Amino acid sequence: MGIIKDLGETYLAANYRRFPVAFVRGKGSRLFDEEGREYLDFCAGIAVCALGHAPEEVVRAIKEQAERLLHVSNLYWTEPQARLARVLVENSFAERVFFCNSGAEAVETALKLARRYAYLRSGPGKTRIVALENSFHGRTYGALSATGQPAYWEGFEPLVPDFVHVPANDTEALIQAVDERTCAVILEPILGEGGVIPLSREFLETARQACDRAGALLIFDEIQTGIGRTGRLFAYELYGVEPDILCLAKGLAGGLPLGAVLAREEVMAALTPGSHASTFGGNPVCCAAALAVLERVLSPGFLDEVRLKGEALRKGLQVLAEKFPEKVKGVRGAGLLLGLETHVSSSELMQALFSRGILTTAPKPDVLRLSPPLIIGYREIDALLGALKEILASL
Repeated sequence: MGIIKDLGETYLAANYRRFPVAFVRGKGSRLFDEEGREYLDFCAGIAVCALGHAPEEVVRAIKEQAERLLHVSNLYWTEPQARLARVLVENSFAERVFFCNSGAEAVETALKLARRYAYLRSGPGKTRIVALENSFHGRTYGALSATGQPAYWEGFEPLVPDFVHVPANDTEALIQAVDERTCAVILEPILGEGGVIPLSREFLETARQACDRAGALLIFDEIQTGIGRTGRLFAYELYGVEPDILCLAKGLAGGLPLGAVLAREEVMAALTPGSHASTFGGNPVCCAAALAVLERVLSPGFLDEVRLKGEALRKGLQVLAEKFPEKVKGVRGAGLLLGLETHVSSSELMQALFSRGILTTAPKPDVLRLSPPLIIGYREIDALLGALKEILASL
């Protein structure tokens, strides 16, 4: 390691456990460090780089927009923002879009929107938000309060009041938790940081019905699952259950910071002038990048290929589970968001893959998460599977 690591260790906050590598260049599904070593990326910036690194269409869109207009704030209209909102609405359940900068901000917006909508309709008191145990929604106070992992709360309490948490896929607990005081239920269709745990169709249908009975809003946090990650543009399409509010970020702008909240007209109307805002939200350059991402993701056959590659990866992982049953328990997830559930340390697997030049993540001690760029190739999938096979055999 060279000067980059030295500078970082001297001047950056020490709140990350970073790998001993500094990346300086990327192309497609490959990254290159300062010494020129090549890495195969099955992390994609934690499901951010949907089209891989330095995709030509996104780079071109960024350059062209940067030469025209960088920023004017939301005091004025801009073309990329308006066009991006139209694309998102035309390809979803939603009728209105609010732009922000990140997933945590999108969640904060959704929570504020739900409480304000309930306040305008029902007056004070309808403030309870039901979330899931083992969920993850972000690090800001509202998002952290929705997050159902107490380890993330340590040292930051008291949290925002009136959040309750129920076990994932426990329909009875959900029914009991949603009552007349509930303004919203927030769910990840697949719990990403929770260990790549898909919610069942029955559970999501129950959530929809419970919200309808209580006059509450159903919020889907699709920050990890959105923009084609599951083989559909949005994961809710897999279940046939529509939310009232949808949170997006990560893959939306292919690597630039952009978040979005999608909602029905009636719901979004609760955000009146002055009630909520974002200085950088919907920045023209980020929106131009997102338009390029969506044009590619929505092009004929692209999502079909994501589903096919996801199935190829799943089948390969399942073969390893059958070959090494004492080390691998199974596979779960959808599309190109898959978790390998292990009997051995997932961190050890992640480190062994890293030493072979393959990047992955381990959200739980027994789950290895794979979220490669959506443009990953079949040979690259085979390379990962081959490396995993050798590592599992050697453990």
